[in-house]
Amino acid sequence: MLPFHQAVKDDFSAVNQLIIDKLHSDVGLVENIGHYLVEAGGKRLRPLLVLLTANALGYKGKDHLSLAAIIEFIHTATLLHDDVVDMSNLRRGRPTANAQWGNAPSVLVGDFLYSRAFQMMVGIGSMDVMAILSDTTNIIAEGEVQQLVNAKDPNVNEENYFRVIDKKTAILFAAACEVAAVQCGATPMQREALRLYGRHVGVAFQLVDDALDYTGDAATLGKNVGDDLAEGKPTLPLIHAMRTGTPAQADTIANAIRTGDASLLPAVLEIVHATGGMAYTLEAAQQQVQQALIQLQQLPDNTYTTAMKQLAEFSLARSF
Repeated sequence: MLPFHQAVKDDFSAVNQLIIDKLHSDVGLVENIGHYLVEAGGKRLRPLLVLLTANALGYKGKDHLSLAAIIEFIHTATLLHDDVVDMSNLRRGRPTANAQWGNAPSVLVGDFLYSRAFQMMVGIGSMDVMAILSDTTNIIAEGEVQQLVNAKDPNVNEENYFRVIDKKTAILFAAACEVAAVQCGATPMQREALRLYGRHVGVAFQLVDDALDYTGDAATLGKNVGDDLAEGKPTLPLIHAMRTGTPAQADTIANAIRTGDASLLPAVLEIVHATGGMAYTLEAAQQQVQQALIQLQQLPDNTYTTAMKQLAEFSLARSF
């Protein structure tokens, strides 16, 4: 358990139990895949943001536990669908659900998790929460489609890249903080600050994720290094390298993106490092974290906001 989990460890355990309880289905395959995903663990940063936000604002109810589980179900549904689209076979150090059971069950259980999340939202009974999360799931879907359109296109620019990661990743971090703020009756200023905090942390998280795809190792990451290149994803390290490198270097990377040829990874890595692509990406992540920390000035200074600072800094410093 990471240090910032300790601040809400009892709530975190309660959310894990709630997730297991809400995975109940009369169809065995739904439960099998659901439990397989839950047991895989993961950092659970998104539900953790719900718990930290609620506690930072002094919330005394129980609905924040349901909100945290809802956020995790939405996130897990996107992972199930992503792995099918990307044809991934490894996540969190284990075979993906689609590698284990096939594409059709993975997609359908992803649908089950989405619909279970919305059932739980109805149980909370807040139209504000429903509005935030229905908009969020729609935006995530748009981001995923745009990423698919961008695949194997070396002409994707930095602005387009940031637009995709904002929709695909950052929006759920933002929603996790905002729904907790709504449930706690936060002021409009606090609600906006928390939404922005989550969004900046989410962008930083994705930037580091994209950097780790070229610098990490499979055992630590829990996924195959170079997967992004094999899928032809034009991420920021590559975009920067093509923009600042020589024409020959830019051509090498463009060809790797177009073909998804993983055998070009060593050559691409050499160019990315030579052009400072990794440093550029991590500097962009650092700027996002700084912006996130500024937003926390709108919150009370307590154990939970300290944990939120630690979580933001972890998104930058992590190696997995």
